Amino acid sequence: QVQLVESGGGLVQAGGSLRLSCAASERSFSNYAVAWFRQVPGKERELVATISRGNTPYYDPSVKGRSTISRDKAKNMVSLQLNSLKPEDTAVYYCAARTNSNIYQVYYLLREYNYWGQGTQVTVSS
Repeated sequence: QVQLVESGGGLVQAGGSLRLSCAASERSFSNYAVAWFRQVPGKERELVATISRGNTPYYDPSVKGRSTISRDKAKNMVSLQLNSLKPEDTAVYYCAARTNSNIYQVYYLLREYNYWGQGTQVTVSS
């Protein structure tokens, strides 16, 4: 059982930055595809960014150019740097992992991930 713990959320003014981190309980985390999704009340959970097992990144157009997803194998962690934050970025951000991943394949759908964290709230004030 893989446990994922998100951290780094909080309240920030528009234009500010946050760094979200996802820490895993297993050393084999470096072999997983990992993604960040976000959800606001009443809406479906949506993909923000993902990184393949081979460290190929993908960004949703809504955050492309102002976000960076990265993996730190030594720390067993995947981070999401969010810059130039906007009020519409306000959501609960979830980390997800897929344990059986092809090395360079990018996975976009919720159902493709089999482990999830509890989420961290990001609130951007205008």
